[in-house]
Amino acid sequence: MDSIMGRNINDGYFEVDYLEDGVYLVVRKPVGKGKMVDESEVLDTIRKKQIKSFDAKVISYVVKTASGVAEKIAPPQTPEKINATVAISVSEDKMRAFMTIYPPIGGKDLSIQELIQALKQSGVIFGVKKDVLQSMAEYPVYNESVCIAEGISAQNGKNGTIQFFVDVNKDRKPTILEDGSVNYRELDYIENVSKDQKLCQLMPPESGKPGKTVAGIDIQALDGKPATIKRGRNVYLSQDETELYSNLDGQIQYLDGKVSVFSSFEVPADVDNSTGNINFIGNVTVRGNVLSGFTIEAGGNVEVHGVVEGAVIKAEGDIILRRGMNGVGKGTLIAGGDIVSKYIENSIVIARGSIKAEAVMHSDIKCGTILELGGKKGLLVGGNVKVGKEVSAKVIGSPMATVTNLEVGVDPTLRDRYKQLRDELKVMEPSVKKSMQAIEILRKFETAGVLTDDKKELLAKSIRSKAFYESKIAEHKVEIQQIEEKLKSVSEGKIRAAMTIFPGVKASIGSASLYVKENLSRCTLYNDGADVRVGAL
Repeated sequence: MDSIMGRNINDGYFEVDYLEDGVYLVVRKPVGKGKMVDESEVLDTIRKKQIKSFDAKVISYVVKTASGVAEKIAPPQTPEKINATVAISVSEDKMRAFMTIYPPIGGKDLSIQELIQALKQSGVIFGVKKDVLQSMAEYPVYNESVCIAEGISAQNGKNGTIQFFVDVNKDRKPTILEDGSVNYRELDYIENVSKDQKLCQLMPPESGKPGKTVAGIDIQALDGKPATIKRGRNVYLSQDETELYSNLDGQIQYLDGKVSVFSSFEVPADVDNSTGNINFIGNVTVRGNVLSGFTIEAGGNVEVHGVVEGAVIKAEGDIILRRGMNGVGKGTLIAGGDIVSKYIENSIVIARGSIKAEAVMHSDIKCGTILELGGKKGLLVGGNVKVGKEVSAKVIGSPMATVTNLEVGVDPTLRDRYKQLRDELKVMEPSVKKSMQAIEILRKFETAGVLTDDKKELLAKSIRSKAFYESKIAEHKVEIQQIEEKLKSVSEGKIRAAMTIFPGVKASIGSASLYVKENLSRCTLYNDGADVRVGAL
């Protein structure tokens, strides 16, 4: 007698018995919440046993009644000896193969040679787990899918990198003193280098390692991409173009992936009538003040030890004001990097990087990353502030409900660049059209054989102009598309106040806005996808 138990001890089960007068089936009911015997499972077993001339109607009746009484389902016959069988399945990506062994019924188990042959017939020839295969042959696990082979995944090579031998990412955080004030005098921002000093070198990329499926098919891997060094000013490459050196004694700047070294220009006193405006390719240091009406433009950093009045300072690098700035409504700071100042008042300030100060008052601010107000005051009050990622302060607004507009979440320099690109496209596209019209007319003269030397020069110029503008237009359109994708992304900007946000503050994060109508203490404002919410600090 063969007894087929359920999966659970309370499940129903059935038995098949070979007697002299025929083959009998008995089905037992489940106990409690156990499962009934499934008719398809009974029929599957009977077919595997190769029972001949069975009566399907009787089998169906016995399964449905589950009376526990044996019923004859087939004429007398000798039980067939059925050997174990095996099924092989392969994952969709061809990286894993699985083996399922079905038990013998009075017959023999499968030998290891038969299992190997089954794998080969299924196309599995690589990554076979020999120890698992041996175990399955000696101690077979029935009716369970076992991973019997695994391929090797392709490993793409790592990209090349740039190894720096100087500190190009100095900590730009001023020192906070014991009394809570900030030391803006000892900033140690400048990384000095010497002539012919090695600045960085290219580390080669790694080759990829190919893989292979269980079917023995090779999987190609991508090799790592080589890194590139962007040469800025006053640097030179080694002969093999893998190392970068300084061309002079000066200060290193690493901005937008470009390495430059700048010499320094020092103003020993004030920037005033005695000096006039300053325009220098490198770094500029002013030991005194910068008076109203004067301009400083620098290819590197600008550092001012005194006070900046209603002046204009433009730097491709950082702007460091050790005391501060009162721009009297016309002072302007524009930095390609960060801006650090003790205070900023009544000024226009644009920084591609971060802005750090103790107080910003009644100013128009555009900041690419983080506006951080610390020290004793940590104050932000009045004006219009647009920041790419985060505003962090102690106090925002004032008890007098001073109007203070904050926009966080989109880099304002990105919007400016987008407008600039669109405006330039409007100019260049008509220029291409004009060049094409000129070329078309001059080609007709050329075909007619009446093209003078002056007209030949004009044709060549028109062709060059058309190619130039078409190239620039293509570049602009790619950059515009990239900016549009960034502008569409969900804002993750935050506004943090360690003490108070006063009424009069309008906080916009992404497309959502909040008008503060009552004091908010120690909180974070964030965009939950629909509205500006107030959360814990």
